[in-house]
Amino acid sequence: MSEHVVWTQWDDLNVPSKFKRLSPATTPTEAGDFSEVTFYVPTYLGGRPALELTKKMPNLKVLQVPNAGYDDALEFLRPGIALCNGRGIHDDSTAELAVGLTIASLRGFATFVRDQDKGEWVNKNYESINDRKIGIVGFGSIGSTIARMLSGFSVEIVAFTQSGRDNTNAITDLDKHLPTLDVVILILPLTKESKHLFDARRLALMKDGALLVNVARGPIVDTQALIKELNSGRITAGLDVTDPEPLPKDHPLWKAKGVLISPHVGGNSSAFEKRARKLIESQLNLLVQGKPLNNVIVAGN
Repeated sequence: MSEHVVWTQWDDLNVPSKFKRLSPATTPTEAGDFSEVTFYVPTYLGGRPALELTKKMPNLKVLQVPNAGYDDALEFLRPGIALCNGRGIHDDSTAELAVGLTIASLRGFATFVRDQDKGEWVNKNYESINDRKIGIVGFGSIGSTIARMLSGFSVEIVAFTQSGRDNTNAITDLDKHLPTLDVVILILPLTKESKHLFDARRLALMKDGALLVNVARGPIVDTQALIKELNSGRITAGLDVTDPEPLPKDHPLWKAKGVLISPHVGGNSSAFEKRARKLIESQLNLLVQGKPLNNVIVAGN
């Protein structure tokens, strides 16, 4: 058996000569033999079925997910399996969507599209992103990229991290800042602590007329509480993630007032493949050199 057997979605991934490369062309997900696989990269957007394949990999040593979020992968870990995430792959794509949702929501793009469908020319004054105070909750690689992209506008950035590191504000201090923020962008991991971080009480603390943008994970926001606030007309929202997901056709969030919804496409852009390949090939080169991997979330035994 090779030193490592690598399965990814790419048939032409550059793999060190000591390693064996598998892909859907040689080892299809439906009927392939995964017993040799030691380094596995689930197909991007493969969801739970892609993670379930780890149960067919008795020799798995590294589970390298292609997403920054890894909460859904934790249940598939076994002793001896290291989990690495895709930190860095989606920074630019997710950040640009966060900025895009912010501008589109503030400037009424959804209304423009609806008016265009009806052939109606309706001129109305909307909010500018400029002169806004914007909170970024979660200031890792994507959060800091959002801040960099926003630096070209006349905005004030207020950053929040769990610990309040590097001159950011601690998330525990959110409550005193929320009434002052015009826009709140969520880009933090889903954990037991962050689930329903924005519940009815915290949503009520948001400034009248404020915009909530969620490009993190749906359950960070209490959906029913959000719907109630939206339908009151007090706040608006731009959501790339929802709870549940995918959002059922008849879910009341679709028809809530003042909400713009995209179907969890933060990282799913033309920028994904080049960055994903580069990270995975770098990880494999670290393995062949006997060096520690990057982006380790859980260390294997």
